[in-house]
Amino acid sequence: MSEKKIVVVNAGPRKGWNTDTLLTEASKGAQEAGADIIRFDLFSLEKYTGCISCFGCKKEKFKGHCICRDGLTPVLDAIREADGLIIGSPNYLSDMTASFRALYERLIFQSLTYNAETPCCNTNEIPVLLLMTSNAPDTMYRDLLTRYENTFTRFVGPCKVFVSGNTLQLKDYSKTDWPWSIFDPEDKKKRHEEVFPKECAEVRSLGKSIVAGW
Repeated sequence: MSEKKIVVVNAGPRKGWNTDTLLTEASKGAQEAGADIIRFDLFSLEKYTGCISCFGCKKEKFKGHCICRDGLTPVLDAIREADGLIIGSPNYLSDMTASFRALYERLIFQSLTYNAETPCCNTNEIPVLLLMTSNAPDTMYRDLLTRYENTFTRFVGPCKVFVSGNTLQLKDYSKTDWPWSIFDPEDKKKRHEEVFPKECAEVRSLGKSIVAGW
């Protein structure tokens, strides 16, 4: 039996930090379960855009396929052939990054038919693990994440959400040009040392689970 393929998408720009680290741990879990990882870092791709509303994906010969050709094309192609999707983003201004949104628009809209009887034309339902990191508390963006979870479940496959909140953003908050006084640097450092490793272990376990299809 061939290895399962799990696509991992990093929609954050910072290498070695929270989102990148959690995605790496989830990838390790999937690999430990025997999967082959195909990873994309959206901030490293060739130029791309969100959905341009050309409606090409609504034509029968392109049904379910975004026809816009740019840096996101190989990502969409890989997801279409994958056995699972792990995607992570930091929270920017109460939502995911613009890079995440661009992929999200293209991924979801290509499967939306506007047909009441069969609203989704995706023929490859796969499990989705959505990771979000945020400097706010874990519970702050429940409504936002529920919407994403429901949409992924409807148009891609059964989705689980994992949030890492109150994240450490800098190694040394004292070196900022002006005080970031809304944060408690020591509290963030303590959480990063004591809680974040446990979160890494949890997403590693989720990475194993996604290979089994939940």
